[in-house]
Amino acid sequence: MKHLLIKIQGTVQGVGFRPFVYRLARELGLNGWVSNSPQGVEIDIEGDSVNIDRFISRLDTEKPPLSSIESKELISHEPVGYKEFVVRTSAKSGDKTALVLPDLATCPECLKEIFDPSDRRYRYPFANCTNCGPRYSIIHTLPYDRGNTTMKIFPMCPRCREEYEDPSNRRFHAQPNACPECGPHLELWDNGGEVLALHDEALMAACDTVKAGKILALKGLGGFQLLVDARNDEAVRLLRKRKAREEKPLALMYPSLEAASRDCEISTIEKELLVSPQSPITLLRRNAHSDIAASVAPGNPYLGVMLPYTPLHHLLMAELALPVVATSGNLSDEPICINEYEALKRLGDIADLFLVHNRPIARQMDDSIVRMMNGRPTVMRNARGYAPVPVNLANHVSSCMAVGAHLKNAVAIAQGSLVFASQHIGDLETAEAFEAMKRVSASLSNIYEFKPEIVVADLHPDYLSTRFAGDTGLPVKKVQHHVAHVLSCMADNHLDAPVLGVSWDGTGLGTDKTIWGGEFILINGKTARRLAHLRLFPLPGGDYAAREPRRSALGLLFEIYGNDLFKMKELAPLMAFENSDTEVLKTMLGKNINTPMTSSAGRLFDAVSSILDICQVSRYEGQAAMMLEFASDSGPSGRSYSFGLQSGQARIVIDWQPMILEIMKDTKNGVTAGEIASTFQNTLADIILAVAERAGEKNIVLTGGCFQNKYLTERTLGCLESAGFKPYRHSRIPPNDGGIAVGQIMAAAGDIVMEL
Repeated sequence: MKHLLIKIQGTVQGVGFRPFVYRLARELGLNGWVSNSPQGVEIDIEGDSVNIDRFISRLDTEKPPLSSIESKELISHEPVGYKEFVVRTSAKSGDKTALVLPDLATCPECLKEIFDPSDRRYRYPFANCTNCGPRYSIIHTLPYDRGNTTMKIFPMCPRCREEYEDPSNRRFHAQPNACPECGPHLELWDNGGEVLALHDEALMAACDTVKAGKILALKGLGGFQLLVDARNDEAVRLLRKRKAREEKPLALMYPSLEAASRDCEISTIEKELLVSPQSPITLLRRNAHSDIAASVAPGNPYLGVMLPYTPLHHLLMAELALPVVATSGNLSDEPICINEYEALKRLGDIADLFLVHNRPIARQMDDSIVRMMNGRPTVMRNARGYAPVPVNLANHVSSCMAVGAHLKNAVAIAQGSLVFASQHIGDLETAEAFEAMKRVSASLSNIYEFKPEIVVADLHPDYLSTRFAGDTGLPVKKVQHHVAHVLSCMADNHLDAPVLGVSWDGTGLGTDKTIWGGEFILINGKTARRLAHLRLFPLPGGDYAAREPRRSALGLLFEIYGNDLFKMKELAPLMAFENSDTEVLKTMLGKNINTPMTSSAGRLFDAVSSILDICQVSRYEGQAAMMLEFASDSGPSGRSYSFGLQSGQARIVIDWQPMILEIMKDTKNGVTAGEIASTFQNTLADIILAVAERAGEKNIVLTGGCFQNKYLTERTLGCLESAGFKPYRHSRIPPNDGGIAVGQIMAAAGDIVMEL
């Protein structure tokens, strides 16, 4: 006889792990119990030693598909004589480190039930089981039990209770378990809050609203979405006007994979992503014959596509039988609404009708965004289906909170050797967004009963996140923005130092108080050193240049030509301004008035986009760089431009001037914008390779917003691999500022110091 206490950590709550353990133990004739704990799952088991060994082996090989085992601790005891195997009430004591499961898309079994007229959950919008349904969006605290979720207000009816307590049923301890008798229900409201219809009648009337070209506000899994017919250009334009979202692409939801295939090119891996339990928005190349309204994604060859991922979405889309815009329920720069009464106030001037339900949402949850690069998916926005992201640290760290960056904000907490990264919060441009950041920080802390001892923030003193860190009254560690980017990519790839990080983005305050963004950071031991950077150029108007690529272009060209620049009357960036504005900019540049210097690769992209007259004024963040990438499709090039590497005593400076002069020459000679764009990006890959060869470090990580660019990323990976380097890119942690908080935690955990 053998008696073991087995402590398991990993994704083992809310995935059918306990019923799996129960069935396995009973099959092998073993006795004892299994229980959720704040750390994961505990199994106390005794029986024949051969069968105990089989049990332990089969835990790994036969565990539920959505589960994962990170660690397994086995403690031997003397047998106590258990007579049966049972599922015990969850343990409450101890530090909370269990992994919270993300929200999961509807499984095939539940989907079959809601479309089966003979099933008691026929057309029920909130069906779920241990294989699917809400998780992170409804949990208040650990362990993951019904009483710790927003479902506690819905007492189960006898039939649901029977399913819930039957270890052989797939709804055994499915915490959101419900049915039409005892669970949440739908209501259709007008924008004054008057109830117009209930239950299935509400859903059908909502469908009629969309078909009529009107805007529907839908309370979904993690917040409100705004829906319109994606083929109706007038309806889409009205949505853009009311939402104050000029040109930024809008996400689409299709009724089925087959319907999406008619409008988009979908690879095998992209199909797997679309139908996966995560069911993210996936960026797909649009077909030429697509009938999606041009206003959905102006000037963009890609569409952001997702499939229905809740029973409510499945029922809605089955009735509509057409693609819809399904964008976040907010005004631009605001967080999404999660409460129906809040939605009436904030979305009342946008939506014509509201399809709501009475299941509370514990925390906001946008739809995740994924893009295929180099044959593998990269998460661009970490939210539903993926968040919260767990990251294992090499060493234990004091309880630590990281508050992230200003744009694409996300936060993270670390306890012991685990980091938990929050969902995407958004840009901290409004008071509402800042309040959302504080709520998410508190919410994530509440789940784990977490009390930070230190807060980690960005160097920039004016970021709202940095100010929030200072207001906590706790010790604050500040981490340079681009160092945090590099460390986040190292964490994503489980890499140890030494590493050369290529950290390219739009902006980040440097240790010398200039605006960095085209950085090569060498991480070695506990030090981070700025090994190289792009040559600096002035940004007339500072932050305005991020919204006006023409300003970046004038600053870049002024660095080359000085005042002679303003004699080039046919130059696209100059022609984009009124003469009076040009005189002001000439004065600003000549006298260095509100004209900070930058090494930003993002602003370099903007400048070239303006010179080629692709984009002069950005309507959303990153637009000019995206349009430059898309232009490459029309003009593939095997060429590269010239550049210089100037080695000073402190660091290498990459001189872009030869490249810009050749771009100006190509433009004058009538070379297409597409060919110039692809040649420009080829040159950037060559620059990275040249610096890597100077550095002599084999492990290279590519990070920062510029590496959301598929062309640049794939070209650079190819160049580095061909030269014998080991390049790494992001996968689960976003390459943009959504990954900064994880990097900040890594800096604190590794006690990384930036060399000045």
